[in-house]
Amino acid sequence: MIPTDLAGIEQAVATGALPGWDRVEELVVEAHRRHSADDSGAVADYIPLLGAADPSLFGLAVVDASGGVHDAGDALHEFSIQSISKMFVYVLAIQAHGHARVRDIVGVNNTGLAFNSVMALELNGGHPMNPMVNAGAIATTALMTGADADEKWERIRDGLSAFAGRELPFDDEVYHSEMKTNERNRALGRLLSSYGRLTGDSDEIVDVYTRQCALNVTAHDLAVMGATLADGGVNPVTGERVVSADVCRDTLAVVAASGLYERSGEWLFEIGLPAKSGVSGGIVAVSPGKGAAGAFSPRLDSAGNSVRAQLAIGHLSRSLGLNLFASAPQARDAREGR
Repeated sequence: MIPTDLAGIEQAVATGALPGWDRVEELVVEAHRRHSADDSGAVADYIPLLGAADPSLFGLAVVDASGGVHDAGDALHEFSIQSISKMFVYVLAIQAHGHARVRDIVGVNNTGLAFNSVMALELNGGHPMNPMVNAGAIATTALMTGADADEKWERIRDGLSAFAGRELPFDDEVYHSEMKTNERNRALGRLLSSYGRLTGDSDEIVDVYTRQCALNVTAHDLAVMGATLADGGVNPVTGERVVSADVCRDTLAVVAASGLYERSGEWLFEIGLPAKSGVSGGIVAVSPGKGAAGAFSPRLDSAGNSVRAQLAIGHLSRSLGLNLFASAPQARDAREGR
């Protein structure tokens, strides 16, 4: 295990900034225009209601850490947040219970297997491995404070709404559509219980998890939510402190490793940003200290990640200088003889 005894060493921060407002606006419009014609991928249909989504929809938004907003296309079209909720519920769980406890219960390592894999849980002695796969997300939801399932749900809804800067609506139709097809998630919940990894009734916890996935957001909302993580836990649009800066750091590290499921390594290699996807077609990507991009388009690749959203965010990662691993040589005075 990597050593973690770093108590007393204060976290220093050094990040850059986005270009001026006009340049960001220009590049967001350019990224949306360039990738609008891509019609590869397929709409998710294993949740019946998601299969009815209009595949032509495409929204893109960037919100910077100072509160500047840039929307293009269908950026205000509502869709269910789905697995992107995992990222923000994880934030709330760490805020409530602390870094060490949540790491011990849920884990932080990639499974290398599909997001709903039962095998990944069995191969690791019932340990969920990370909070971005379904087993880990169910275990994370169980950690939410509250006397019962309804209180847990209300705290999740209130918390995610604070990230978005508005009260997020609940899509009852999506919820009921998912409840008809979530046998695997119920099985994961019961398996977690059998290993002692879940506190409370597993079916009730899975119900809360299903509800959190049915909250509606827009690409604009995702960008605001991501920018709150980029700004050390302060919503840059509302000015409200939602969570602590340390919690943001922990979450973005886990999302960088596991946010796009078994494609997470490829994404980090090519795009260089912590990002989380959902099967309704949304992706949020965060550049600490700079801001975040939210994108939505329903056509998915075989791993469940929106094709257009990946392309548009990849475009912005390069053109806006968001990639965490990109660097350029520092200018040196010629008199130094270098």
